[in-house]
Amino acid sequence: RIVADNMVFGNKVKYEGAVGTAIAKVFDQTVASTGLPAKRLIQFGIPYLSATIHSGSHAGYYPGALQMAIKITFSPDGGKLYGAQIVGYDGVDKRIDEYAMVIKRGGTVYDLMELEHAYAPPFSSAKDPVAVSGYVAGNILNGKMNPLYWRDLKTADLNRVTLVDVRTPDEYALGGIDGAVNVPLDELRERLAELPLDKSVWVYCGVGLRGYLASNILKENGYDVRNLIGGLKTYKAAVTPVCIPGAPEDVCVRKSSNTCCVSQEEKVPVARIVRIDACGIQCPGPILKLKTSMEQLQSGECLEIRATDAGFPRDAEAWCRMTGNRFVSAQTENGTYIVRVEKATPCAMEVSHPVSTAKSKTFILFSDDLDKVLATFVLANGAAATGEKVTIFFTFWGLNAIKKTEKPKVRKDWFGKMFGVMLPSDSMKLKLSKMNMGGMGARMMRHIMKRKGIDSLESLRRQAIENGVEFIACQMSMDVMGVKKEELLDHVTIGGVATYMGRAEEANVNLFI
Repeated sequence: RIVADNMVFGNKVKYEGAVGTAIAKVFDQTVASTGLPAKRLIQFGIPYLSATIHSGSHAGYYPGALQMAIKITFSPDGGKLYGAQIVGYDGVDKRIDEYAMVIKRGGTVYDLMELEHAYAPPFSSAKDPVAVSGYVAGNILNGKMNPLYWRDLKTADLNRVTLVDVRTPDEYALGGIDGAVNVPLDELRERLAELPLDKSVWVYCGVGLRGYLASNILKENGYDVRNLIGGLKTYKAAVTPVCIPGAPEDVCVRKSSNTCCVSQEEKVPVARIVRIDACGIQCPGPILKLKTSMEQLQSGECLEIRATDAGFPRDAEAWCRMTGNRFVSAQTENGTYIVRVEKATPCAMEVSHPVSTAKSKTFILFSDDLDKVLATFVLANGAAATGEKVTIFFTFWGLNAIKKTEKPKVRKDWFGKMFGVMLPSDSMKLKLSKMNMGGMGARMMRHIMKRKGIDSLESLRRQAIENGVEFIACQMSMDVMGVKKEELLDHVTIGGVATYMGRAEEANVNLFI
């Protein structure tokens, strides 16, 4: 069109050029690039800074949000945007187009903050990833954050700096960077004395946000501090060796805390791989499937479970540490988490999981609120999945959670009949502690749980029985409220204070709900 217009009207239109915007589908992922990446800027001798973020394709509380990794390059003087690269599953195309438009117009990272987006939870967060990348770049330019890039960390002498992991202890236990000390962000202000002022402090977290908050706290207290851009996720992706493709499918690959792949000599063949689908099931469903499925395996066999619960890989690794089984690997595939676990031999399990003197759990269920009863059975099933002894002591209103739906006729005195009229007849009649709205709230809660694939209260209760959870009904409460043993589930035993105290004496966790 430009050629034609210039032929007819004279050379009046100038071709504005292209910035090299490209996008491709690579198996399940989408990769896209526009403008000048870091390597090309180095080739041209152009000074630059970069920012890397990991953000969801849309609001995290709306189902189906998938992670995107975004890196932008920009000028240290004025923040002119040079380039952008994105790897993700969903929403990559529209974001790369926005970056391309800003670059073509000679825009800056500050323009990224001002772009107007069509917002709704299924399509974006209130702060779109494009805007977030602009905020991070702006913080670097104005000195609010001193960036630490993965190459600097990889080649650094950690004896000259203090490397701090500000994630939670549970996250830190699952692996981090060698030489780091764990000071969780929530404890940082109280533990400043542990960090020497005469050394530079380098902080990191999962993706960079908590590290940024920690760097602000340390900076205000006089520390020379740098934050790892992109967090541990970027660092691990950059330094982890690339696995050679084409390995046999029926081979389990050990995953250490510092690498996602191992050499060929470290691969351990297994007799059989059993595959289980736990997609759409919420916690503790996947971990219970893991436990029950492992019971069917022989020593040395491998279990592969697919789940959509984002916390399942971490739960599975923790479960393996507690039970002595071997956590083999964890990976994601288009938003699905794939975990492999190998069943340990009895001898190996005994060595890695020695018998402890106090590993049982007890729960006192005093309430008959639907939400509180649900929480009790979720916790009980989670504890039972680790192979530990679990006891639930049902007292007063909690007895309503273990009543039969179809109860036999029993003789009751006047007070017993009065309580029978006023109290819920069985678990299906339990109310919510808040927003019950005459029973409508409880029905809505059950409907939402069913739609999202979350087990019902009755299903959780049945699972608890199948997992060996001990149900004890308080004799005194039954006498006061006129509840007969025949009205309760067959699995329930009757006990008193001494029975509970005996269980509590053996337990290392006792909860009152």
